[in-house]
Amino acid sequence: QVQLVESGGGSVQAGGSLKLSCTSARGLLSGDALGWYRQAPGKQRVFVASITPNGIPYYVDPVKGRFTISRDNAKNTMTLQMTGLRPEETGVYYCMRIQYGGTTPRAPTGPWGPGTQVTVSS
Repeated sequence: QVQLVESGGGSVQAGGSLKLSCTSARGLLSGDALGWYRQAPGKQRVFVASITPNGIPYYVDPVKGRFTISRDNAKNTMTLQMTGLRPEETGVYYCMRIQYGGTTPRAPTGPWGPGTQVTVSS
């Protein structure tokens, strides 16, 4: 599988907003479930949100109501709008293809990209 490419990270203060984007260097994403993972310094990557090929979102509880995942299949992009950011959400964010089990995201598939850094200061 082709690596996905993330962009849009940056530094904000707590309560701020950022919009992350994900696209593919080659190949279409329209048939894939996609999602975001975060890796904080010294910690393992954790799942944040995902979206099915037809646009059904899934969020972990801590980000519900603050993050919005969306996709534009015509533009071959997927985005994560993050609002109300918290310092503990600092880390490198990665977009990945996601394997689903029924209606639940199960695991990332494919190679990890470089990610995009998000830093939230208190």
